[in-house]
Amino acid sequence: MIDAGAYVFVFVAGLITALATGLGAIPFFLVDEIGDRWNVVLWGLASGIMLGASLFGLVSEGLAYGGPLELGVGVLAGVLLVVGAHEVIEGAEVDPGAYEEADFKKLLLILGVLTVHSFPEGVAVGVSFAELGFDTPGGLVLFGTAVPLLAVFMTVAISIHNVPEGVAVSIPLRSMDVSPPRMVWWAVFSSLPQPVGAVIAFYFVTLAERFLPIGFGFAAGAMVYLVLTEFIPEALELGEGLAGDGKRELVAGVLVGVGAMLPLLSVTSV
Repeated sequence: MIDAGAYVFVFVAGLITALATGLGAIPFFLVDEIGDRWNVVLWGLASGIMLGASLFGLVSEGLAYGGPLELGVGVLAGVLLVVGAHEVIEGAEVDPGAYEEADFKKLLLILGVLTVHSFPEGVAVGVSFAELGFDTPGGLVLFGTAVPLLAVFMTVAISIHNVPEGVAVSIPLRSMDVSPPRMVWWAVFSSLPQPVGAVIAFYFVTLAERFLPIGFGFAAGAMVYLVLTEFIPEALELGEGLAGDGKRELVAGVLVGVGAMLPLLSVTSV
């Protein structure tokens, strides 16, 4: 029987990764207003970040844990999540507050999908702690507890990975005039399932490993479909009044976003 202290240890590790997401909102404390041209670039940047994380990060990690069939099942489930979220949000009674109704619905959709997609990352952290308390080769002793080196690396890796995800969350929020402090909160909020997922996975390590490829595929499918149905159409709509309808700015943003993710993904891959 594993004592409660071990679960606290894993929860704190997951919480650290979630808090790292808030760092992605920090640049927006320095920016007051963004014109349509830069908004198109930023939507492209968010799209590139999400596509890069999905195709080169989540998909590759899913294949490392399982086969294409399991990954494909997860991808399909993720797409169905976004389609279902569209239907639910379109028919839901919401109080938009300071936001225009359409923007508020989009905010719910974006945050909802990102929140769901963060769960498998928490699962990955929890699985890496499977040998917590055992004297494994290369392990570290933290606060009197033997911690597997894989767990330390995974916690750091997911934290680094979450910073650009925080940027991806903040970009659409900035276009909706959400204040920077609230951006930090929403960015962290989108990753709060990670400590929960970490604890659950730690408890059901064998079961979690079996379903990891489906979880990563689920996240990738949801993110890619969200980019194709929400982010890119939004950018093209904003760019209608620009030269070339803003397509050059959109492509530039996407390329920069993907390019920014590649070195990070090479560091965070295990």
